[in-house]
Amino acid sequence: MSVGPAIQHRSRPVAALGCAVIMAACAEGDGAGAVVADPVYRGIETRLLDGDLVGIAVEMHGASGPEHVISYAECAAAQYTLIRGYGFARHVRTLVDETGGIWRADAVYTISAALPRGARTIDAEVTVANCALNGIPTV
Repeated sequence: MSVGPAIQHRSRPVAALGCAVIMAACAEGDGAGAVVADPVYRGIETRLLDGDLVGIAVEMHGASGPEHVISYAECAAAQYTLIRGYGFARHVRTLVDETGGIWRADAVYTISAALPRGARTIDAEVTVANCALNGIPTV
């Protein structure tokens, strides 16, 4: 199933995703009886594929949906970009899978010193700061 440009998800429909993310973040009333699992970030694997092309694989439990694990991969890519001495990344593709409550994302990014062309660019410094604010770990 296609989630968007170059993003694939093999387990859940995405139509209700926005509602699922909102519902996971909010509880009605005083929150009594609301069950919201804390995500468990289970690891990041980075691999330099070729020159400026990097592969990022992440795994987590308790994700609120595919966007949650995609954000985890993006945070890892942004930190990796900074570690390599660059300032920007461009998303190439992400594959997402969920099995037994374990979410996995396998993403590919290009990294560069200058802002790359394309609509799916990442300012690494800004992204890493946002990840820290949101409690999402990086490399």
